Amino acid sequence: MCVVKGKDEESCQNYIRVLVSLGPGRLLVCGTNSFKPFCREYSVQRDSYHMEREKSGQAVCPYDPDHNSTAVYADGELYSGTVADFSGMEPIIYREPLQTEPYDSMTLNAPDFVNSLVHGNFVYFFFRETAVEYINCGKAVFSRVARVCRDDRGGPHRFKQRWTSFLKSRLNCSVAGDFPFYFNEIQSTTELIEGVYGGLNAQLIYGTFTTPPNSISGSAVCAFSMQDIADTFEGTFKEQSAINSNWLPVNSAKVPEPRPGTCNNDSRQLPDQTLNFIKTHALMDESVPTFFGEPIVIRTSFHYRFTQIAVDPQVKTPGGKAYDVLFIGTDNGKIIKAINAVSFDSNKRAVPVVVEELQAFGAGSPVRALRVARAGRDAARLIAVSDREVLSLRLHRCSSDKISSCSECVALQDPYCAWDKQAGRCRAFSHGVIRWLDDTAFYQSVSTGSHAACPHSKDAGAVGGLSSGLYDDARGENKGEVINIVQDKDGKGSTNSNEGPEVLAADPVPAAYSVETLALAVAAGALCALGAGFAAGYLCGRRCRKDDDDNMPYPDTEYEYFEQRQNINRIQAEPKLLQQVEEVTYAEPVLAPQPKPASPRATLRKHAPYHAPHAPHTPHTPHTHPNMHAHPHHETLFQFQPDNYRRDNFGTLRSHQGDGYRRGNDNGFSTTRSVKKVYL
Repeated sequence: MCVVKGKDEESCQNYIRVLVSLGPGRLLVCGTNSFKPFCREYSVQRDSYHMEREKSGQAVCPYDPDHNSTAVYADGELYSGTVADFSGMEPIIYREPLQTEPYDSMTLNAPDFVNSLVHGNFVYFFFRETAVEYINCGKAVFSRVARVCRDDRGGPHRFKQRWTSFLKSRLNCSVAGDFPFYFNEIQSTTELIEGVYGGLNAQLIYGTFTTPPNSISGSAVCAFSMQDIADTFEGTFKEQSAINSNWLPVNSAKVPEPRPGTCNNDSRQLPDQTLNFIKTHALMDESVPTFFGEPIVIRTSFHYRFTQIAVDPQVKTPGGKAYDVLFIGTDNGKIIKAINAVSFDSNKRAVPVVVEELQAFGAGSPVRALRVARAGRDAARLIAVSDREVLSLRLHRCSSDKISSCSECVALQDPYCAWDKQAGRCRAFSHGVIRWLDDTAFYQSVSTGSHAACPHSKDAGAVGGLSSGLYDDARGENKGEVINIVQDKDGKGSTNSNEGPEVLAADPVPAAYSVETLALAVAAGALCALGAGFAAGYLCGRRCRKDDDDNMPYPDTEYEYFEQRQNINRIQAEPKLLQQVEEVTYAEPVLAPQPKPASPRATLRKHAPYHAPHAPHTPHTPHTHPNMHAHPHHETLFQFQPDNYRRDNFGTLRSHQGDGYRRGNDNGFSTTRSVKKVYL
């Protein structure tokens, strides 16, 4: 049935997406079950297990195995962030029976969940989604952190199965400046990390962030304090007053009491005003700032992006300083080991140091999960998971034979490693190593990469990998060394060495050319291009040469015709910008003006008949006038005006009597017409 619904056979398997411990010896397991999620509870004994009960996994486990979902178990209940339908169009944050508002872009707008955790009275969800507050400026994806109260029991009436405490805020991972450069899309986070940073006790969340897939390829690691997250949710709300308005902060006077988003003893007693407000104002105005004021690690590469992150917290070094060691997975199988070299001394800035890069999986195999597994200091391992492999890796390679001097060991800036003065070798901390925190017996300087007690016998760059200084011109300080340890040619070494996979450099060192070589290459290229262009032009001119007759606009037309046209153009007046109008007046019959009658009735009288002299009168015949045409002044109703016209060079008649002639007498009925011919 899954295949019939349009899914491929590989996706129509059962992928375990939820696996949580319900207590000692009890597990909850949920799988995609061929796009029909299903959950089972198991009782696990020492050598066997059996199923206790099963139920539907809708709203707990995703349908699609590739969908980004999360789940966390707390207080005997499971909190999940996933989708609740086959098509994946209904995102949901669910805890039976409560859920977010379905199909509401103000609450969740196509989210991709990456992690969830429990802290205090709240459950937090980390995800990325299409930013609804940016919709008037285009489409963008922002990173979010949302929270709900653990004791939320829903509201009254229509809010009976809805969260009454759901709020969300933006995570700001960016390079500061007048125009910040944002890494908007969160990919993963760590669990809660507790430590001391610049003398301040803090609880941090580390996360990997990337730029959008169709932009400049970049990745970063940012840290966020749980205190900063909590302060953001206590700040101002954000709202859009109209559909085409900008999103602006809400005036504090408009916020009802009790404050929306806070935990109450009984959420079912909350007033409708508070519930209606939080339904339309789930977004906070302020974003969560990065803890150190800037990203810890930044990489711009067309070859890979960051995917997963794991942290080994507060690793102690000789002298008593502690550092968080970051393990960052990429989508091409690399694992990057890095630290913030000044985290113990300051919480206002970050100095990244990349200790090493390991090619854990084959190129093109993304790192899907990373976890530092610790069952004691000696048994600490890094677990890396790809689509088809699971690797157990050592956290350090301090005892490599590539490190043979004190300066090389200190230059690694690896919190796990220090130079043993008595043994004369680089070694890592273990329970068998005494006096590890004694800085007179073990030499290490994570913040600088050099120690005054170490003779500079050989530069750290000779360790066999890449060594390049990351220098910050703005602050004028060295940001650390990138040291990559390359193992022997046999790759992973022997089975008993447990050295892990081969460690490779991030990018090959580009070839360097001198100024003289570059200048000679440019000059030679210019001369070659000039010669080739001249030869091509000469050959093309010879092959494409035309006769003199070919220069005529129309070879089959007589040249005299064009010469006559040019002469005519010389005779004509200067060209006009407007259309040329030639006014031609034709002689037409003109109605002779009649004498003005004495009274209105006079217009009805006929003129007196004309009597020819010496003509006898015949009583029974009508009056006839044989000489009527001889007297046009009295008998002819139409007369022609004299030819008062002149002709121009082209033989066109033009009138020179002016407008008065065309209008005629005010008392007459002139019908002389002026006809205009328009030549475009």
